Amino acid sequence: MATTRGEALPHAAPPVGEEAAPSVSVVVPLYNEAATVAELYRRTVATLDGFGRSYELIFIDDGSTDTTFVQLERLHDADGRVRAVRFKRNFGQHSAMHAGLVRARGEILVTMDGDLQNSPEDLARLIAGVESGADIASGTRSARRDSWGRTVPSRVINGMLRRFTGAEIRDFGCAFNAYRRSAIEPMLGAIGKQKFTKALVLSGGASVIEVEVAHTPRAGRSRYSPLRLTRIALHVLAGFWPQPIQWIGVALGVLCTTAALVLGGYGVYYWIDRSNFPGPLFGGVGVIFVLGMQGFVLALVGEYLGRIQRDVEGRPLYTIDREL
Repeated sequence: MATTRGEALPHAAPPVGEEAAPSVSVVVPLYNEAATVAELYRRTVATLDGFGRSYELIFIDDGSTDTTFVQLERLHDADGRVRAVRFKRNFGQHSAMHAGLVRARGEILVTMDGDLQNSPEDLARLIAGVESGADIASGTRSARRDSWGRTVPSRVINGMLRRFTGAEIRDFGCAFNAYRRSAIEPMLGAIGKQKFTKALVLSGGASVIEVEVAHTPRAGRSRYSPLRLTRIALHVLAGFWPQPIQWIGVALGVLCTTAALVLGGYGVYYWIDRSNFPGPLFGGVGVIFVLGMQGFVLALVGEYLGRIQRDVEGRPLYTIDREL
């Protein structure tokens, strides 16, 4: 079963015989999280039962190669509030997020990671943030437990997103957030294609409140390598910076022209003063500089071309193997 691009959030009354739509939908992408699923379910249910709202849990198995979906089948059999989807292969966290959001029936939609770095006990505070009137309750990791290799690039990306969206929040990368349904619906066609759901919704003018959430160290190695973080930065530029090619082209022209004038002037002076123009050294530096800038521009162009190719081909964001 494949998704349809631009699928609308179902919001009609349930058919006769089905339960009424819950107040809260919790969407959790999973990838090889068999060891944490049971604890995640137990803590989430305990928190939501104590909060006094009707709810559903939507787990998306993003092509796991372990027994994650077996665990989800057991949970579904024991608890009708648990729904589960399994992808045919790994399509990525943001595609999984789309699959969950498009199936969510609640008026408040909560997204969270499945590796227990997010604390399910904070769910009530996020939901209360939306109920207080905000369109988004933005989770902000108060004491982030990641290595500098994750936190430094994250600060750079957060700075870019603040600049491009105009939203002065501290943590765009936290996946633990609550959304009002009406804020998600207009952006559903782009969710999954963009890697920052929160930034995308904020770019549409949604109101936001920041909520401090706990953050625990990840068990095992992070899936975000330096190369992947670089690709995410390029995705941010291509997705949220209007007309970046023009800006980069202007900057490249100014820098290269200025460098050529300075080096040319110095070369003329050196040639006249010492009768020996040091061309090879400065020529090599200039070529390397220009090639480096061209490499960045080509990488950004590649991001655009990849998006155009996906739109032209009309490929689905993901394909589904099973759904409970």
